[in-house]
Amino acid sequence: MSSHPADPQRLDGPIRWRLLLLATGLVGLLDVSRWLEPDPRGFGTHMQLGLGPCAFTVLTGRLCPTCGMTTAFAWFTRGCLGQSWHANPMGCLIALLILPVSSWLFVCVWLKRPVGFRSVDRPLMGLLVAIVSASLAFWIIRFLGAPLNPGPSGLPPVFGPG
Repeated sequence: MSSHPADPQRLDGPIRWRLLLLATGLVGLLDVSRWLEPDPRGFGTHMQLGLGPCAFTVLTGRLCPTCGMTTAFAWFTRGCLGQSWHANPMGCLIALLILPVSSWLFVCVWLKRPVGFRSVDRPLMGLLVAIVSASLAFWIIRFLGAPLNPGPSGLPPVFGPG
């Protein structure tokens, strides 16, 4: 017997494990962020994880769309939403979405079906497209609004006047 297209997708086997891994990974991002000390410049916190400086910034002197995201997460986990927003607005918004999205994913895994949707594909893809689009929009605003290498650090403020 085949299922009707209007029936919710049944979440079995590997898909449940992938969703569980995604939800756990999202919560893990906040957990790791809590242990990082936010860089006062508004970017560069990721270097505490052993990562190098942003190649885009090194080559162009401008911040990339993700510059300041780790710092935004670190500020967010400390309850400092203003500093989080200043470091990277999308980092702040993504951090804000992690708990509701991961909670939804955990419930979907537990119930073996999408809650509130027929499948998990469309809402997750829609969220991804919205995050990428908004990240690019914020970056364009920051890119056009910030002067090239204005400060003593040699890098522009992350978002708006420093």
